[in-house]
Amino acid sequence: MKKGLLAVMGAVLLTFFSGESAIAQGYRIEANLKGLQDTTAILGHYKYNGQQFIAKDTARSDANGLMVFEGKENLPGGLYLILLPGQQKLVQLVYSGKETDFSLQTDTSSIVKSMVVKGSEENQIFYEYQQELGKIMEESNALNLEKKLKSDQVSAALVNKKLNDLQQKFTDYQKKFFEDHADTFTAKLFKVTMEPEVPPAPLLANGRKDSVWVFNYYKNHFWDNFDFADERLLRTPFLQPKLERYVKELIVQVPDSVNKDADALIQKAAKAGNKELKSQIVYYITSEYENPKVVGTEGVFVHMAEKYYLSGQMEVSEDAVKRIGERVASMKPLLVNQVIPNLTLSDPDKKPVSIHGIKADYTVLFFYSPTCGHCKDAAPKLKEFYDTNKAKGAKVLTIATDQSPEDWKKFIKDYKLEELSNGFDYTYKHDFRTEYDVYTTPTIYVLDKNKKIIARKMPIEQLDDFFNFYLRNQEAKSTAAN
Repeated sequence: MKKGLLAVMGAVLLTFFSGESAIAQGYRIEANLKGLQDTTAILGHYKYNGQQFIAKDTARSDANGLMVFEGKENLPGGLYLILLPGQQKLVQLVYSGKETDFSLQTDTSSIVKSMVVKGSEENQIFYEYQQELGKIMEESNALNLEKKLKSDQVSAALVNKKLNDLQQKFTDYQKKFFEDHADTFTAKLFKVTMEPEVPPAPLLANGRKDSVWVFNYYKNHFWDNFDFADERLLRTPFLQPKLERYVKELIVQVPDSVNKDADALIQKAAKAGNKELKSQIVYYITSEYENPKVVGTEGVFVHMAEKYYLSGQMEVSEDAVKRIGERVASMKPLLVNQVIPNLTLSDPDKKPVSIHGIKADYTVLFFYSPTCGHCKDAAPKLKEFYDTNKAKGAKVLTIATDQSPEDWKKFIKDYKLEELSNGFDYTYKHDFRTEYDVYTTPTIYVLDKNKKIIARKMPIEQLDDFFNFYLRNQEAKSTAAN
């Protein structure tokens, strides 16, 4: 499996956005970490995907665990870590970009509970919030244990009331926290992780709650707690999980829906003037749909590539633009609902066989390499699909993308594919990668009667289920129309 173009470009984006401009006022962060001695720790910040750590400084502790990180240039704001030796433990700290000289003191055996902060309101309230949450969790765990030990209804009801009271206590604390510290970066950090609060749903005519209204409200308010203007949030681990939740779970996975909602989200970042955030959202969505997990959604990649990369909105190299343009040119004629370009090959008797020449209600194209291990695993499943569904109007054309005629014929014989249509390019003039977007094998297309693509890049394991699901849908539409 080859990496997509966007995966290659990711490294360029990360490099481009790691050199943030900063006011040259310097920083000094003193950390006294009991339990450390004579060792080196690393100071750095999260990257937006939460899976990368960008190191900014190192410091060595003395025999008492005292270390100082300092530099002449200011650090960019974000959620930082002091990574301890062995990378098993870490100390989080908020760097707002405004408080540049402060100290932390704690015990490495109980980092949050023992934390004392001086010179930084952001970090003081950051740890106060976590300490309060820790107390609530301890009480909650004790009550849940009590609930297990005392299973009678009276005791369970009493414990449930205490748990509800505890939840309300933290809700009240949280509300006051956000009111008292509304202008802090720390409040933004905690709010980003919160779910939208959905009000009571209106009732339908049958007296039930309107679940569609609930979903739409949740989706429409999903980004309410994310400040699109604050570029510091890109140096936290919260953006990508929110993007993944929104894109994969809240948007209907058809190209038109994804394109519409993706453009609206990107526009939010653009209107906020956050160029870096806009670029990261564009990059994430484009890379997700270059080789998507949902069949038929490659049109999102084409849309994103044309609107943002090929238009010049995204700042990438000329070489990258060229490669993206070539990929789009290859994919665009092969998207779902397009009539697939015809292809004429030769069968084992050297008679012509073509895609458009196959008369069938449905045609499955199976592009493969005769020596490919995955293709060999897929061949018996393809034969089984054909045997099961040929009576329903399905035919299969296998197309060898490389190797010799001898390898091709051996593959057909070994996997008993003689009853299928089989094609080989004896002229060796076809580039299946550019003509049919075959970057990996096997690659499967499903066509309707008019050779319009109804599925592409279909995994062999899903072919039978998809085909029969599609048939049922077509039958239901026909029944409804009559």
